[in-house]
Parts: sequence; C-alpha cells; structure tokens
Amino acid sequence: MTLHVARGLLRCPHCAADLNADGARWVCAAGHSFDVAKQGYLNLAAGPEPANADTAAMLEARGRVLSSGLFGFVSRALDEHVPLTGIETVLEAGAGTGHYLAELVEARPPARGLALDVSRAAARRAARAHHRVASLVADVWRGLPVRTGAVDVVLCVFAPRNLPEFARVLRPDGRLLVVTPTAAHLAGLRARYGLLGIDDDKQTRLRSAASDRFELEHTRTYRLQATIAADLVDDVIRMGPNAFHDPPHADAAEQIELSVELSVFRPVSITA
Repeated sequence: MTLHVARGLLRCPHCAADLNADGARWVCAAGHSFDVAKQGYLNLAAGPEPANADTAAMLEARGRVLSSGLFGFVSRALDEHVPLTGIETVLEAGAGTGHYLAELVEARPPARGLALDVSRAAARRAARAHHRVASLVADVWRGLPVRTGAVDVVLCVFAPRNLPEFARVLRPDGRLLVVTPTAAHLAGLRARYGLLGIDDDKQTRLRSAASDRFELEHTRTYRLQATIAADLVDDVIRMGPNAFHDPPHADAAEQIELSVELSVFRPVSITA
C-alpha cells in the first residue's frame, strides 16, 4: 500500500475538511468515510464514473506504448522543467497509468506523488506505479480532494484541466506543467484511420483560459518522428479517446509524427 504518502495532503470531497487515515479508511471530522480499495487506491469521486473514463483495455494499450519508449521525449521534457531538489509533492491530474508522475518522483527523492484519475481502472494501475505515489479516484471537474497550497508541481499531460483548482492546490511558488498535442500530432494516422481531430487553436485557448490565475513562464514544442510496427500503431490509436469510436485496426507499420507543446505556468495572486 502506498496511500500513506498522501498523509497531510487530502481533503474531503464532500465538505472540504481535512481527510486523514484511520486504519483501512480515510475519514474527516464531519464523519465522511472512504474505504481503501483492495488494489491500493482511494476512491474520492463524488459521483459515478463517467462514460468516457479510460477503460482497462485503453490503459493496457497505453502501458505498452509508454513501455516502448515512444513517448520518452515527453518524459525528458517534463524532467527538464522540474527542479531536482526542493520538490516535496507532485500531483498529476488525469494520471492514467501514473507513468510520467512515477518517473519524476523516482528522480527526486524523497518527493511524493498524487495520481488522480476519474477511472478506477487507471487508479488500479497507478497504485502500482511507484512506492511514493498515492493513487486516487477523483473527477477533476468536481474539485480536487487536495488541501489548498499543498502541491509544488501539477502535471497535466493530455488530460482535462480545471485551472482554478490547479491554482488553489499549488503553493505560491509552485508550477503547472501542461502538455497538449499540436495540430501535427499523429496527423498522418488521423488522416488514414479517420481519428479525432485536434483544434488548431488549442494552445491559444489554453493560454487565454489560464491568464486569470497563471502567468505563462515558458512554452516549447517537442517533436519526434518514428516508424513503428502495426501492433504498436494499434495501441497508439486505442490508448486514448479514439478507442470509443471503434477505429479500424492497423495492418502495417507506419511512420508517425508525435508533436506536443509543453507550457509551464506559475500561479499569480488574485486580488479582490
């Protein structure tokens, strides 16, 4: 069990009181109680799992893709922008398998991580990601079950962004790292297999939405071209939302382009 690393970090999703471990449960002063799942995660979602939550099959595909090293350039980009010292707590929203979070925490002992995802299948995998990562089921749109000002770094990699909540949980000197796909990301695969599109103005909308609570500190585009076998092409297609649209199976190796933008934000004080 790795949930002990979350001590002092969580708050009740119902009343926002501090949440503390009590044996195999976590409880708040108001009496709300949450049992630890046998797989080692804590379910703090304030409602049912949404229909678009990642499935076990999607996470298995994503695990194979990440294990292949194909997205290693994203891990290296994140690593470049998180200090090696002075980091106590890293939170990843929409953490999936917990891959990126585990790599950052591993390189920064004794830092601890909080992996949040609305998918229980994701929480099961993230619970095994690292011994200093606690796995939680939580819906980012319903508010984060994390105490105010408790986090040094928030990661959001290809995931939904609740910017007011990110600002709330970050320390004043913390940082928000957001990875988004550019229009060139998997463009060839999207054209050939009829996959979901990517808005050309995705980064512009992100900066505009963040401007009330964050200052953009740095942004950079990272690209990689690679030729991958048909089975890995299938996994790349099915590790994300395209899996819900029954895409055709790949029948040959493909040369693909991966293209992402990493934006680093720092929180700004909001005055009345």
